[in-house]
Amino acid sequence: MKPEELRQMTVDELRSKEAELAEQLFALRIQKVTGQLEKPSKVRDAKREMARVLTVLREKRDEAGRS
Repeated sequence: MKPEELRQMTVDELRSKEAELAEQLFALRIQKVTGQLEKPSKVRDAKREMARVLTVLREKRDEAGRS
């Protein structure tokens, strides 16, 4: 998901996306350890997507704090 798309989401939607990505990342890590993960790059992609969501959440929090 692009950062522009994330910025259009509400805080509640971003928090649910964060939870969804955390579950996905956990599952990918389990697959990696058990040797079932075909593409190890999926872990990196999930971590980057999580970072994007957390960055937008932080931006929204800072923006609300300044108002």
